[in-house]
Amino acid sequence: MREKAMSVLKKYNKSEALLKHALAVESVMRYIAAEAGEDVEYWGAVGLLHDVDYEMYPDEHCKKAPELLRVAGYDEDFIYSVISHGHGLCVDAEPKKYMEKALFTIDELTGLINAAALMRPSKSVMDIEVKSVKKKFKDKAFAAGVNRDVILNGCKMLGSELDDIINKSILGMRTAAAELGL
Repeated sequence: MREKAMSVLKKYNKSEALLKHALAVESVMRYIAAEAGEDVEYWGAVGLLHDVDYEMYPDEHCKKAPELLRVAGYDEDFIYSVISHGHGLCVDAEPKKYMEKALFTIDELTGLINAAALMRPSKSVMDIEVKSVKKKFKDKAFAAGVNRDVILNGCKMLGSELDDIINKSILGMRTAAAELGL
């Protein structure tokens, strides 16, 4: 399943930054799925493909994805899960399943963790702590493109504390640190 998802992702995305973001989201989705006893491969594929249309169709983000994913053979449930991360931003598809709520929450958060890790002397996610990320989260000027409201709304959807989601995201990203260059 991962090989297919990676192939589809790379068909529409060439940017190293976008590919690394997809890998970061995938790693966190896989981590949360494993912790919840869910299908790690499926969750990982959803995470990997969540921005499949972003590079080629930035103005149609989450609107072009269904077409691209249907052509690749993905079913409607998978497609809905992928596009639901754009709820309230570019589509109306509301995250309903636990997996969709997790994706909605951690998409932006992985970007913040990545930026925070790069500010460390080690430039690594391996030694970053929740308190360091939370400090950067509170600094609106740091990684200003990260939508903190989306993260907080996602935490509410999940019924989880921000610290817990940050911790799971760090641990998930650590599993792919080498691929992420962190």
